[in-house]
Amino acid sequence: MIERLTPPFVTQYRALMLQAYADHPDAFTSSVAERAALPLTWWAQRLAPDPNARELIFGAVADGLLLGVAGLSFDPREKAAHKATLFGMYVAPALRGRGLGRELVMAVLECARCRTGTRLVQLTVTQGNHGAEALYRQCGFTPFGLEPLAVAVNGQFVAKLHMWSDLRAND
Repeated sequence: MIERLTPPFVTQYRALMLQAYADHPDAFTSSVAERAALPLTWWAQRLAPDPNARELIFGAVADGLLLGVAGLSFDPREKAAHKATLFGMYVAPALRGRGLGRELVMAVLECARCRTGTRLVQLTVTQGNHGAEALYRQCGFTPFGLEPLAVAVNGQFVAKLHMWSDLRAND
């Protein structure tokens, strides 16, 4: 079941994301060391139940356990308020292939559609991550550019493919 996460999930959310940063350092802009150093209150703030929050975190939850996550961030600037960003997408490796990723992405898109004035959702995916790219394409995202040298990982650089989804495309 996909649900918006609230503070009671903070410990599980932090642990899952630290696992994500450690297992896939090229997929995230933040490092495990940076995020591990943040206080639990920072993580809890991301899960604040405010209906107009700038960031929302969704989780795939079964029997009280957090299996995967995806975040949605709304741009607060007047000229960019029509844009939102999908971020922090992660499903634990043992649980992949069950459709949880697709359910999370679709929940994010539905939430974005419900926020007044939001016209599109964008994201970045590491170049060469064919599984994630295919998932995003299946969910309606289209590539619009490649950012070279986007993230430095262990002295090497990876590029990020920028993708977007027009929330009115199926209207």
